[in-house]
Amino acid sequence: MLFPPIDPNERFRGRRAAARRRKRLRRGAAVGAALASVALVGAGAEFVSTGSAPPRAAERADVALATSTGPRALPVEIRGVHVSMGLASLPGKLDEYLDLERAGLTALELDVKDENGQVGFASRGMPLAAKIGATRDFFSPGAVAQLADERNVYLVGRVVVFEDPFLSGARPDLAIRRSDGSVWRDSAGLGWTNPYDKRVWEYNVDIAAAAARAGFDEIMFDYVRFPSDGDVESAVYRNRGALTKREAVPAFLRYAVRRLDRYDVRISAAVFGLAAARDLGIGQLPKLMAPHVDTLYAMTYPSLFGPGELGIADPSQAPGETVSRALGRFSTTLRGSDVLVVPWVQDFSFTTPFEIEQVRAQIDAARRAGAKGFMLWNAEGVYTDGALDPP
Repeated sequence: MLFPPIDPNERFRGRRAAARRRKRLRRGAAVGAALASVALVGAGAEFVSTGSAPPRAAERADVALATSTGPRALPVEIRGVHVSMGLASLPGKLDEYLDLERAGLTALELDVKDENGQVGFASRGMPLAAKIGATRDFFSPGAVAQLADERNVYLVGRVVVFEDPFLSGARPDLAIRRSDGSVWRDSAGLGWTNPYDKRVWEYNVDIAAAAARAGFDEIMFDYVRFPSDGDVESAVYRNRGALTKREAVPAFLRYAVRRLDRYDVRISAAVFGLAAARDLGIGQLPKLMAPHVDTLYAMTYPSLFGPGELGIADPSQAPGETVSRALGRFSTTLRGSDVLVVPWVQDFSFTTPFEIEQVRAQIDAARRAGAKGFMLWNAEGVYTDGALDPP
């Protein structure tokens, strides 16, 4: 359901406690096995290695730097805005967004890795990102986390995953390819990395872990899907293993949760607004993703729904009804799940001018549907006065 009747903070703590119990059991078993091995060696017994490698140096650093306090409590209602790393790099700009707390802001989503494959900062534990030159000096993640903490604003780090023109260009072996071996590109000319390749998974979760170590409260994975436009039929995927397309995205999320669990950071994913209405063929099935995340952020922008979608002649002319029906589909498909659903709200004009009336219509619909809150999206980072007002 959209807003489960139990406390989501309590549910999060319970899930993490269960994970820690499993870790303790595994560690106990490992210690027992190690003692048994020592005994065998002392008795002159011969044995062979299981082949399991020790933790990577980056992982050991992750353990050393992880905090034990957990993320900030989830706001009663998420009222957030999207901020690009470029905007965050401007002197005083982040303070301006945090000042929106006085207007009702409770959460801020900051790009950690964007659609161009850029990473907003440099940090140890991201060796491949540093090697290919993807890291930038847009902001200090620790300073941002501290600033958000001082302002009591919930901080979400957005990591764009499989659309990655930077990594796919620098490492074609990690890219979606064409039959001639060249890098496949979507209709905008952007390269994508291979969602089946576990090296791509590791690369993105390394970046997410750096933000989690720095103190971000939540990691939101975006573009956690297969391409939806361009000549998708010509795409060639290597290293598929036994995974199907609908299994690959949940498998990535499951891997990310295992890697990030030690940081007590919430995990979320952005999904298309139509993903709950039908299988879009891009690997985004909310019901299969829900067990691995705390929140699904549904992109229910009315202007991006085609004529007739959800039974509405022109969704852009009916923003409230569009959001209401889209969230209704999520409620139906996620029945029995305790995952939270938060819609992205369109705060930009596309085919139809969107002003406060259209923005508020979406927010009101989300509240009536029982959503946990909303996130405002405007790629330019300019938000409508009054949109963040509390209910």
